Amino acid sequence: MKAEQIIPIFRIFDEQKAIEFYIDWLGFEIVWKHHFEDNTPVYMEIKKGNITFHLSEHHGDGTPGSRVFIWGEDIKDYHKELMDKKYKYNRPGLEKTFYNAVSFTVDDPFGNKIIFNEKFDEEKHKDLEFYSIH
Repeated sequence: MKAEQIIPIFRIFDEQKAIEFYIDWLGFEIVWKHHFEDNTPVYMEIKKGNITFHLSEHHGDGTPGSRVFIWGEDIKDYHKELMDKKYKYNRPGLEKTFYNAVSFTVDDPFGNKIIFNEKFDEEKHKDLEFYSIH
């Protein structure tokens, strides 16, 4: 078997809160949304670059408190972009981890966590003390 794409499903409880967090703050875009009929839970696909998530208000679709671990590039720049937005519910710290990565974690309004990571490079990340590594 060869996996072509892996799409985590996060359980959400409020469509507008999810949009505020994932779209307005994290910078994802809505690919599509689905309701079986009016006044029913939403199921949607969101995307940022090659990261795709499904968000669902449906009971049983995902467990609140799930975590997704992402390896990427330019984590420091993305962190700065998020911090510059001054989102009042989330101000993640940037850190150097024990597994030799630059990392930050965001907590969505529903208890899910996304952990953004980049392999630590001494030259590229030499100014990280400015970003309060801990």
